[in-house]
Amino acid sequence: MTHNLEVSSDARRTQYFQVFLMGVSAFIMNTTEFVPVALLSDIAQDFAITTAETGWMLTLYAWIVAAMSLPLMLLTSRFERKRLLLALFAVFIASHALSVFAWSFQVLLISRVGIALSHAIFWSITAAIAIRVAPKGKKAMALSVLATGTSLAMVLGVPLGRLVGQWFGWRATFGGIGAVALVVFILQARLLPTLPSMFEGSFRKIPTLLKNPLLVSLYLLILLVFTAHYSAYSYIEPFMRQVGAISENAATFVLLLFGVAGILGSVIFSRWGDNFNTRLMLISMILILVSMLALLLAVTSVWALSLIALLWGAALMLLIVSMQAKVIMVDVKAQDMLMSMFSGIINLGIGTGALFGGYAVIHLSLSSVGYVGAAIASAALLLILLMIKRFPELSRRLG
Repeated sequence: MTHNLEVSSDARRTQYFQVFLMGVSAFIMNTTEFVPVALLSDIAQDFAITTAETGWMLTLYAWIVAAMSLPLMLLTSRFERKRLLLALFAVFIASHALSVFAWSFQVLLISRVGIALSHAIFWSITAAIAIRVAPKGKKAMALSVLATGTSLAMVLGVPLGRLVGQWFGWRATFGGIGAVALVVFILQARLLPTLPSMFEGSFRKIPTLLKNPLLVSLYLLILLVFTAHYSAYSYIEPFMRQVGAISENAATFVLLLFGVAGILGSVIFSRWGDNFNTRLMLISMILILVSMLALLLAVTSVWALSLIALLWGAALMLLIVSMQAKVIMVDVKAQDMLMSMFSGIINLGIGTGALFGGYAVIHLSLSSVGYVGAAIASAALLLILLMIKRFPELSRRLG
């Protein structure tokens, strides 16, 4: 009897470790997506190109993830999950090795394509894997571990990547991500069970879902929010350094605060999200708009930038989680598909925002990126107000 209890507690411990491993995997995937934001100036200098041209790294990556999430989900829908996860991590690691040795900016872009393709598949299978390996009754915990891994990518991954870049050069940052991914790959190979595909969805459901006006409005809002955010945020590092003449360490500190504020946003949502979801969406959108409008006024003061980073970071995370909660409740039987499209649209917004920001840097000035973001954020705020008026069901409690 004691032996059986020991076996079951060992098995449960292994399951917790498997879930934790998926959280670390999510951390790595999101760190590599966001980290170029903190390294734009260094990469631009190394290849003797402008920061706006370097911004193509963000646009290309995000658009590949946006375009390929659903098609790759369909192509790999019958594959055994552990083998698929290991294959995409192999591509991920090889692509990072190419980033380290990239002898031209074009080669660096090619390496980012490989990483983006593995990212697109990862997010279409990872939530299902985490839920399946989780101990009994711990599905919500498994999903929150994934969400924490994603948040920590901004809190720790981006500033840490920036510090490594400052000390050893930007190539070391990509090398470090590849090395951590290799350790995770070995642990996945040893610890994860065989997981046959359980995919039974049909892509014929997509047109039906897209006939839902509330869902289409939510997706349009997500697109506007991320386009607005990344128009300004993509160039935040050169903006602080060049326009505000802020030191390297101060810029790293502000980026760290932005990430920490994201955790604050998710805590606020867990406390009040059920009862005040729509109100939180509206307040968050107003805070993001005000933060972008105040960016240029605050750029020479590290304290003012820190306050903006806290408000903006918390509001953005609060808005993302609120919108995700709305989207996932539109059709409980099609949550995988809803979230795959949600992820695709986020990345479409990231790519478009980075492109708009780059256009503003070239044709207006680097100091204008906050105002360009604010103009798009104003359209998003207007859309939220119209949605509140048009869809009474939007204000229904989640819980």
